[in-house]
Amino acid sequence: MSPVAYLCIGKREKTKVANRQAILDAAREVFGDLGYETATVRDIIRRTGLAAGTFYNYYRSKEEVFAALSDDGARRFAPILKKVRAESDGFEAFVRGAIKAYFHFLAEEHRSWVAQRPAGEPHPYFPGETPEMTAVFAEVRDAIQQVLAGRSGPTADPDYIAAACIAIAREIGDKMLQRRPVDTKAACDFAVNMVLNGLRGAPREAT
Repeated sequence: MSPVAYLCIGKREKTKVANRQAILDAAREVFGDLGYETATVRDIIRRTGLAAGTFYNYYRSKEEVFAALSDDGARRFAPILKKVRAESDGFEAFVRGAIKAYFHFLAEEHRSWVAQRPAGEPHPYFPGETPEMTAVFAEVRDAIQQVLAGRSGPTADPDYIAAACIAIAREIGDKMLQRRPVDTKAACDFAVNMVLNGLRGAPREAT
């Protein structure tokens, strides 16, 4: 929610916004301290200072909290991706710019989590699509479709290209966060190579 929108809402709504944010902030800390698998709803509630009943007014489980965190991250990454799209000249520039921006965002977003979470625990992903995650996929697909229309990229299926780009970025991003130091440049170079070289062997659509 923007600062302007926040100022326009009533006291009760502001309390709801504040409580929801307190829960998400606490969840980030708890997942970072204990790891996602070990953490419980009770751990999150303790960190918020809210009553258990207040927590359950917003979320029914830690899975729902994590889905909200995923959605929040996608929402904040969306304008970054739009900026990359606007500044990119051609398919390769967009792929490199988008993956680079995502890895920098991921490293910053999970800096405390990465530093504290139990060794070897994989970074969890929400097993589904939230509205904001769907919007990010649509932005990637639309950018690819725009490039294909200008004949400056591969002619393979844009849905598959977008899905491949996102999947590769997620998996390599997870491995990147498990390493010390976190090397966003090496991860970006490898991911971009995988996308571009893989697409050279992809089936072409009939023209």
